[in-house]
Amino acid sequence: MPLTEKVAYTATLQKFNKVQIPKLIRWRFKLESDQALKVGVDFVGAHKGWQFFYTKARVDGRITIPKLVLSFFSDKNDGLTGAVLEVTLEPA
Repeated sequence: MPLTEKVAYTATLQKFNKVQIPKLIRWRFKLESDQALKVGVDFVGAHKGWQFFYTKARVDGRITIPKLVLSFFSDKNDGLTGAVLEVTLEPA
């Protein structure tokens, strides 16, 4: 059963602009790496608005956030690692 509804969670930005999808969400929806997802991100405390993009999850359950999306939140991408952000996942 692939992802069929909108799911929201809070995560931290990891190295190389990656975000981990929690195991409970992956297990609940049997999320596979071939399913296209509409992902929305908004940094907590920045309040610059939601940015949406389409992607697929990697086999290890991570999503890579494009550098263009991160550039809307900060001029330098180096300082964003470890920042807290809200993530929404929807079926594409």
